[in-house]
Amino acid sequence: MSTVLKALSDPTRREVLELLKRGPMSAGELSEHFAVSKPTMSAHFAVLKEADLVHAEKSGRRVIYHLKLSVLEEALLALAGQFGISLSAPTRPKGETS
Repeated sequence: MSTVLKALSDPTRREVLELLKRGPMSAGELSEHFAVSKPTMSAHFAVLKEADLVHAEKSGRRVIYHLKLSVLEEALLALAGQFGISLSAPTRPKGETS
């Protein structure tokens, strides 16, 4: 859980996750939303991948990022449990995945 919390501690990474809620995006498309260097964005992507919050898929020369919402949900449920808050995971319609 500490890697997830580290990933979520940065506002840029939280914004990347917000953008990915709309659907998969390439590294270039995501980077266009931020006034930082490509190496800085690569470092943010690496932290998100290490926390297993995103999945990176190569498509030719592009890298497409996908949000792994189930991992985020599990981490937030575990964090709530640490504070004695009992929550249930949202149910998904049959056949829907994150």
